[in-house]
Amino acid sequence: MAGHTAGSAVAAGSGTVSGWSVHRPGPIGSGPLTAVRRPLPEPGPHDLLLDVEACGVCRTDLHLAEGDLAPRRPGTVPGHEIVGRVAATGSAVTGFRLGDRAGGAWLRDTCGACRYCRAGHENLCPASRYTGWDADGGFAEAALVPADYAYPLPDTQDATQLAPLLCAGIIGYRALRRSALPPGGRLGLYGFGASAHLAAQIALAEGATVHVLTRSEQARTLALGLGAASAGDAYDRPPEPLDAAILFAPVGDLVPVALEALDRSGTLAVAGIHLTDIPVLNYQRHLFQERNLRSVTSNTREDGREFLATAARVGIQVTVSPYPLRRAPEALADLAADRVHGAAVLIPG
Repeated sequence: MAGHTAGSAVAAGSGTVSGWSVHRPGPIGSGPLTAVRRPLPEPGPHDLLLDVEACGVCRTDLHLAEGDLAPRRPGTVPGHEIVGRVAATGSAVTGFRLGDRAGGAWLRDTCGACRYCRAGHENLCPASRYTGWDADGGFAEAALVPADYAYPLPDTQDATQLAPLLCAGIIGYRALRRSALPPGGRLGLYGFGASAHLAAQIALAEGATVHVLTRSEQARTLALGLGAASAGDAYDRPPEPLDAAILFAPVGDLVPVALEALDRSGTLAVAGIHLTDIPVLNYQRHLFQERNLRSVTSNTREDGREFLATAARVGIQVTVSPYPLRRAPEALADLAADRVHGAAVLIPG
């Protein structure tokens, strides 16, 4: 089939696929991932079967493996930054053909009828479902993705470069918009992993001054190379007051630190799905002068379309650390220890 990588399970017609599932959530050192071989999934009427070319490793996958994010089903295959070729389509699918490249992301289904969906806030749908949490994801040689929630992707780019865009990029983009950064404003990024290094490039392209605060010396070097005005330790004070900030690190202790760094009317957006407890805030130091604290919850499909178009327009650079699929536990361990440079990506085959 056109576009399939040599040795892929789908192209070979083996009838089974290998991958990794979360067997028993716990600290990454306890080995929460288990190697599995399962029957090749059959697409339902509205599904695409993707022959996986690459799958990004997100911090949400780490939260699921370690139990910070309670599993919704036993033995789930993680992974929601999926780039693949369409190997089969359901009977009701339109818009995709065999061999097309498509992307599967975190949001995989919403009810379409609740007041949140009707108002354009499908990310808040109480019935929303997620790839790699409610259904098996991309830490495998093949994955099912609902066609209505899949993104067409270009053939001209390396799959490993595209994979991090599908969650790290999209969520970073939504967090950037939630931070209410004004034109030409001063933005602080707390934590500088996969999502932050993509959001930073959008902000810089739009004329912002970006200050990065992270405990990783390697990440600080990357930030400066991408054009950040400064890069310091996570608990440092930025060199000027911030108009907006985004907290990417899942560390609640940094919330008051970031709030105190904001200028009057500044906004802090918390980007993660999981955050350790926030210390007691002091009203005068952290919130007075109309400083704002916002969360970020998933994304809408419109966020995804906007981000992918913006990323293509500005020529976003994706820094990738590739791992073969068989080394998925190592990729998660490196992510947990902040050893990943940019975004970790698994490659089957």
